[in-house]
Amino acid sequence: MKKLVLAAVLGLASHVSMGQAATWKVDNNHAKVGFTATHLMISDVDGYFKNVTASIVTDKPDFTDAKAEFTADVSNVSTGIEQRDNHLKSPDFFDAAQFPTLSFKSTSFTKTGTNRYEVKGDLTMHGVTKPVTLQAEVRGPIESPMGKKPTVGFRVSGTVNRLDFGIGAKFPETAVANEIVLRINAEFVKQP
Repeated sequence: MKKLVLAAVLGLASHVSMGQAATWKVDNNHAKVGFTATHLMISDVDGYFKNVTASIVTDKPDFTDAKAEFTADVSNVSTGIEQRDNHLKSPDFFDAAQFPTLSFKSTSFTKTGTNRYEVKGDLTMHGVTKPVTLQAEVRGPIESPMGKKPTVGFRVSGTVNRLDFGIGAKFPETAVANEIVLRINAEFVKQP
């Protein structure tokens, strides 16, 4: 029996080491791409994008070679206040009519500790692409009790300067902070 288990483990290990790329797709029912902006230097306003597509491709089970991409629909930005949401979609900020999406594509995924990574990549917003560095925590993978598929969670955060992307350029930092905190919480399901 021990020989059968050992043979199965070795067979699985050789299958993984042969470069079998795994693709993980976002579960939109358990995903949120959001941001926090400080208003008038005294309060924080949270928002998020309702429609997101994202995937991660990796050959290694510890995600150290992962390639991550996500795209968010800017026209569905939500802060809970319709008037503010419409202003964010206007040319004053995101200009959703001209730039309907924002996107991120990773260039490196470096392990910095247990389940922790530094993710570098290119963020595109408002027609401008800039390199950014994000911090990620990986949770799992586990087998989802509902879908019976391998599922992994990512909690990602970082800070960007909105002016680097030409967003809200006519508004001073006393009205809207230049530094905006990005937060991504998402579950990804391994594809067959």
